[in-house]
This record gives sequence, structure tokens and C-alpha cells, in this order.
Amino acid sequence: MLRCSTSVSNPALPEFDKLLRLAVERITNSSLTDTQWLQASLPIKDGGLGVTSVSSLALPAFLASAAGTALLQTVVGIRKETPDLLPLKQSSWDRPGIEKVQASIESGLSTPLQRAAFNAARSRHSGNWLLARPITSCGLKLDDEAVRVAAKTRLGLKLCVPHQCRCGSEVDSYGRHSLVCKRAPGRTVRHHHLNDVIARSLASAGVPVSKEPSGLSRSDGKRPDGLTLIPWRAGRSLIWDVTVSCTTADSYLEASSREAGAASELAASNKVVKYAELSSQGEFVPIAVGVPRLPRPNQQRCCSVLEPVGQVIGGDDPGCSSIFVFIPTDFRCGATFQFGFAARWFR
Repeated sequence: MLRCSTSVSNPALPEFDKLLRLAVERITNSSLTDTQWLQASLPIKDGGLGVTSVSSLALPAFLASAAGTALLQTVVGIRKETPDLLPLKQSSWDRPGIEKVQASIESGLSTPLQRAAFNAARSRHSGNWLLARPITSCGLKLDDEAVRVAAKTRLGLKLCVPHQCRCGSEVDSYGRHSLVCKRAPGRTVRHHHLNDVIARSLASAGVPVSKEPSGLSRSDGKRPDGLTLIPWRAGRSLIWDVTVSCTTADSYLEASSREAGAASELAASNKVVKYAELSSQGEFVPIAVGVPRLPRPNQQRCCSVLEPVGQVIGGDDPGCSSIFVFIPTDFRCGATFQFGFAARWFR
């Protein structure tokens, strides 16, 4: 309907937007500010929830339709001259409005916490859990509480009242401490699940692996998370270790407020130093995941190492490696993280 008529000033559009906003508020059990609603209406890849405002969609939709049918309009006589070449995809017409909204949101971010949260929300792959199909057998279906916590975390909403953790630390209204508390329930289980996803991804490509291999440890007895049992590159096995860092933790907050993925980069660098003595026994790759977002720099680095796995399955198909690697490590682990968030708040 928006593509067929000039409904930009139609009074029904703001009313429909109010219903959308009310729906998001009920799902998240919160009251959204105008800025938070603007972020929620952004596309997922730009840091929003993909709940697009129809008021902002009306003009780009109509212009895209008009541009796409311009030649036909000339043929049937509606237009008297052939128009210049215009973008045919609606996304091209949407982009200026999206960038304006992003600029408006950024101008209102006054604290490092707000900037870090917004950088995390719009970083690559951070919203893939919103795109995953809710398949229970694959571990991709989130319960209502997990969706609520994940959506509020993405929008920077308050999750709880300030209180004291059972470890003695203070928990703020955003619940940041629960992402770093060593006594938080589900911490070990989630780490093992993430490591299991990596191991199964390699095993599915015919690469045998050993998780937490014995005989491969540092001088203090600590072992990496996994090892390929056959040479991976240049006659050397792949050694990996998973680490999860909180993007908005006090130790990472300043760096995360400047650049998305900084927490993962720092955590990965620490892992490289930690297992430096294993470099003579194989090719060590840190798999760093930042929460409340998915990995950006280090996951891409890891996936460049894992690319031959996709080539084993897909041959020369350039898209196969990304499909093979990203579906397990983004969608499934994304669901795991969201379950973990909810478990930490309410158990």
C-alpha cells in the first residue's frame, strides 16, 4: 500500500507507529524513550530490532516504486520523457533516513556506557540472534524471558533494580555485573556449549578434534579448549581457546565506547599471551566473544582460518564457507548467549 500511493502525510501512519511502539514496550516490559524507540525502529544490522516505523518507510517505499516503474510510465504515456537512472532498490532510498536517525541517536549518547552499548548493537553479527529461525531441536528457540532480556540489553534499557550480588558486589540497574560474576549460574555451561559448537563445526567437515586435550598444557597445567588431530596448515594442528568478555565491563568500557569489538580484541590478545608457549606445538587461534554482542574482529579472524573447512564442503563456492561457519557460531551461540543472559538475571 505504501508503494502505491503518496501516504507520507496520512494521519493513520503515526497511529500505527504508536501500536508498534506499544507492542515493543509490552514485549520488553518497559517504557521506551523517544531515542530508544528510534533505535528499535532501525534495521537489525544498524543496531535496531527491525521494527521499522511506517512513517519513515512511507516516502522511501513510494519513491522506490516510482523509480522502478519509471520506464513503464513513459511507455504508457504517464511521463513524457525518459527519466534519469535512479536507484531501484528501496534500501537505497532508506539509507539517508537511517543515517539521519543514527546521527540523532549518537548525538544523545552522553556516557561511555551508552556509547559502548550502541556500538555493540550495530556491530557486525550482533543481531543475528534476531534472524535465527526458532527451531527448538537446533537450540535456536528463545523463551519469552530470554527475548525480553536480550531486547532490553540491545536497546540499553534497565533490567533490574540495583542490588547486591551473592558474591558481595553491587549490581547496577543494567545488570552488568552478572555478565562478569564468577559465581553466576550457567557461566561454565555456556562456555562449554560455545566450545562444543566450534568442535562440531570442525568435525562436520571431517576434521577430527579433541576438546581440552591432555598432554597439551601450559607449565601451570591449564589446557586450551581444543586441538585438531590432523595438520591444519603447514603441517601444524589448530589449537583454539574460547574466551567471553563483557563489552560494558568497567575494564573494557572506555575502549568499547570508542570502537566496537575492542573488548574482544583485548581478550584475544590476552589469550595469545597466555598460551604463547604452545605456539611451537601448533597454530593457536583465540576465539573471542564479546557480550552483549557477538564477536566482530576476532570472529572474522577465526573464520578466515576456518575458511578451508567450508571449501572442503562447498568446493569453489565462495559463499559456502561463510554459510558453514557463521550459522553455527552466530545463530546457535547467539541463542546460547541470550539464554545465558536470562539465566543470570533470574536464577
